[in-house]
Amino acid sequence: MMLRRVLLPAGVEGAVLPLLAGKALRAFVDGYVAVLLPSYLLALGYGTLDVGILSTATLLGSALATLAVGTWGHRVHHRHLLLGAALLMLATGLSFAYFSTFWPLLLVAFVGTLNPSSGDVSLFLPLEHARLADSGQGTARTAVFARYSLLGALFAALGALCSGVPEWLAAQGFGLLDAFRAMFVLYGFIGGVVWLLYRRLPVPPRELGAGAPMPLGESRRTVIRLAALFSVDSFAGGLTINALMTLWFLQRFGLSLAVAGQFFFWAGLLSALSQLIAPRVAQRIGLVNTMVFTHIPASLCLIAAAFVPDVGWALGLLFLRALLSQMDVPARSAFVMEVVTPGERAAAASFTAVPRSLAAAVSPSIGGALLAAGWLAAPLVVCGGLKIAYDLALWKAFRLHLTPGQVPSNSSAGLVGAPSKASSDEALDKGRQ
Repeated sequence: MMLRRVLLPAGVEGAVLPLLAGKALRAFVDGYVAVLLPSYLLALGYGTLDVGILSTATLLGSALATLAVGTWGHRVHHRHLLLGAALLMLATGLSFAYFSTFWPLLLVAFVGTLNPSSGDVSLFLPLEHARLADSGQGTARTAVFARYSLLGALFAALGALCSGVPEWLAAQGFGLLDAFRAMFVLYGFIGGVVWLLYRRLPVPPRELGAGAPMPLGESRRTVIRLAALFSVDSFAGGLTINALMTLWFLQRFGLSLAVAGQFFFWAGLLSALSQLIAPRVAQRIGLVNTMVFTHIPASLCLIAAAFVPDVGWALGLLFLRALLSQMDVPARSAFVMEVVTPGERAAAASFTAVPRSLAAAVSPSIGGALLAAGWLAAPLVVCGGLKIAYDLALWKAFRLHLTPGQVPSNSSAGLVGAPSKASSDEALDKGRQ
């Protein structure tokens, strides 16, 4: 009961608890897989470019699966799709532990659910977002997305910390490759646990009316604009996914895998802290301003880290980036759910996620090639520059955006992007029902 009170903000349905628990477990295994994946592939005898290609395959496969959910997912209940995704996760972990040759690994990476990045890019995302958005209204919705992101950041940090387990097992006499494979078996086992959790999701009667799942309609233009902008951000982020940042640490400063895992752990904790702050910041200055004006300083820190000669300064800048860079995540999720009708939420989540996944699928290969060529600063600098350009374009396009049902007010005229006092998300949702 106490855990329920901690996890669920006031005004949010208890039926989302399996989603929050599943998010935490998936983030845990994603956290160590993102760090271990390059080392596992290098231990198998593959090169830096191969790491980038396999990372690209995982992101590209996730993008196509998410596109399929957005296009045809309204025909199947979300619960069934989530159960199928959990079984795919189980198969992915076991297959990646079993195969050693490149082409089978590439196929599993493309079809499966592996995530080599620091964010959630899987087909779970739009399905879970739609269920979360329906569980609360207004500030409660933003708060539950913050809890969702907080759990993801915390457990991803714990997972990153566990990335040192294979080296510890090897020191105890366990074969290093066998230790790596055991971690992928654990990934598959967690997929089975997630499947059991999702079986607890309620099966509501067939939904009818404005809230029934449907393809994009009246919100299509807004969703397309957001998707185009989000794709720029994701392409940039793909240049510095955790797998490539692990290689950057190894090549630039010679850090061990265990030290890199510790960095990702503490960076994940800082990201989790920012998730607690984000709802209050968004309530004060607005969702768009929260997305933009926390992101730009984070990108400047990333660019600076590419040039500092001392590992301490680099880690400090990257820690500061971690504290700021993910504050936009719950604000972005809540904003997308806010600007579309309830029935379009799953489709909107999918169609904003797909361009992000496709763009992020291309850039790891580019980042890997840049690192392989010895241009160690290039991925960080290009990533930071593109992200700043995205932030400015987003602010210009949506700084005065009003959701359906909102009216301008004098109180918001002096604070661009702030919520209008003349309306609320609760009134918006009631008007749509």
